[in-house]
Order: sequence, then C-alpha cells, then structure tokens
Amino acid sequence: MSRSLRTALSAVLIALSCLLVPLGTLAAWAAYGLTDTRSYVTAMAPLASDPAVRDAVADTVGDGVARESGMSPLFLRDAVRSFTATHAYRTAWDAGNEAAHTAVMRALTDDRPGPDDAPVTVDLAAVTTPLKHQMTLDHVPFAERIPIEHTRVALLPPDDLATLRKGYHVLDVAGFWLPFAAVVLATGGIAVAACRRRAITATALGTALGGAFLGLAVAIGRRLTLADLPDEAHRPAAAAVYDALTTTLRSAAWLLLALGLTVAGATWLTGYLRAARLLRLRRASPAPVAAPPPEPTRARA
Repeated sequence: MSRSLRTALSAVLIALSCLLVPLGTLAAWAAYGLTDTRSYVTAMAPLASDPAVRDAVADTVGDGVARESGMSPLFLRDAVRSFTATHAYRTAWDAGNEAAHTAVMRALTDDRPGPDDAPVTVDLAAVTTPLKHQMTLDHVPFAERIPIEHTRVALLPPDDLATLRKGYHVLDVAGFWLPFAAVVLATGGIAVAACRRRAITATALGTALGGAFLGLAVAIGRRLTLADLPDEAHRPAAAAVYDALTTTLRSAAWLLLALGLTVAGATWLTGYLRAARLLRLRRASPAPVAAPPPEPTRARA
C-alpha cells in the first residue's frame, strides 16, 4: 500500500472515530446512566433540598390539594413548603423517585408488547409506607394513623409504550457498540497511518473536539428544554433537575476534552524533544575528515 493511500485511509478512519466519540458517549450515558435505578435515585436525591424544587413541589401539591378540598391554596402551599424541610419529605422523595423509575424501566424492558398494553403506573403505597415509618420515628402526632392505600398513579400512557420500547432497545445497543466502534476505528487509523505520531495527535485533537461539541450540545439542550416549558415559574426547578441528570454527561465531556488535549500535547512534546535531541547529536558529532589525495607516482625513465 502506497504512503498516500495509507494516509488517506488513516484520515478517514480517524475522522469516523472522532465523529462517534460524542455520539457514543451520549448513547452510553443514556443506556447505562439514566436506566440504572440506583444511579437515578442518587442523582435526584440532592434535589430534595433544592429551594427551587421545594417551591415547585409546594405549589403543585398545594394547588392540587386545594382543588380537592376547597381550602386556601396559600395556607396549603406554606404547609407543604414547611414539610419539604423535614427528613420525612426526603424519605418520601427518594422512595417516590425509586418507585417511579422502577415502574418505567419495568415497562420499557418488557419484551411482550401488544395491543393490550396498560398505562405505566406507580403504587403510592411505595411512597406512603416509608413516609409513615419515618414520621412515626420522628414522633409526629397521629402519624401511625396515616392510611396505607394502594392507589396507582399513571406515569406513561399506553399509546407511547411501543415507541419508547423501541427507543430504549436502540439505546441499549448503541450504548455499547458506538464507543466500541470508535475505539476500533481509532486503533485502525493509527495502525495504518504512514506517520503514527501525527495520527495519534489527530485522534487526540478530534477526541477533544468531540468532548467540546458534547458539552455544547448539553448546554443547548438545557436551553431548549427550559424554553419549551409553559410555566416560567417552575423553570428553576426544571433546570435543577436537568443539571442533576446531566452531571455525569458534562463530566464525561470535560474528561474527553482534557484527555484529548493532554495526549495531543504529550505527543507533540515527545516529538519536539526527539527532534531536538537528534539535532544536538548531529551538531556534536565531528565532521568527517576527507581522505588525503594519493601521492603522484613518478614513472621511471
């Protein structure tokens, strides 16, 4: 294979690899980060003490109870807001997130979709049981009289399940194969390159560029998500949720950027030092001494 052909093939493989870096990272985050219940609950747990989220919970719950009971919404909002500062609320928050995520993932991983799909629901008993237990431990008056009723709340309509299942299975496959393909293409591009040092530098810079694009995509996605919300009052709470869920993705983007720049800088530095060393050796080596010309011989008379 000629040198020019090897260079062209290496450039194509490295370009494809760098293109797959942000896509593979995004797919892996969605497939392994968002779908893991423990990781999801851990990411959402700090939001229980976020002021914007607490205000949104107080407004939503207070208004809902006011519509059902006819009581003053201002009084109910203040009561719910006071409750969100307790340990019992944080227990209910974690239990509710875990129950909702478990129900959604159970529906998405169900391999028996059909026309008789039911809506995805969560049993409120999974929330009220730990809540009642915690309030009893905190000696809240009449906490032991809180009824535990198995009331189911709909999370996803049945019409959306087929599409969501397909999307989940695509992410499940892409989350593994896209990063794997990126590594294979980068390795192949470096292996066939005529100048492997330049190929490594190009791969590292492309990885850093992919990390920068990924971080930019996360920022743009945040802006678009908040802009589509109809209620501007709850945008700070939505921003807190978005930031909590994308923490790992933003860290991955910064890691790709830092790793790519570090490898590119190290490759350039080693090449520069090697060239400087060879130059010093050439200057230090003595110049070759020319051989003396042979003495002329006289012909005998």
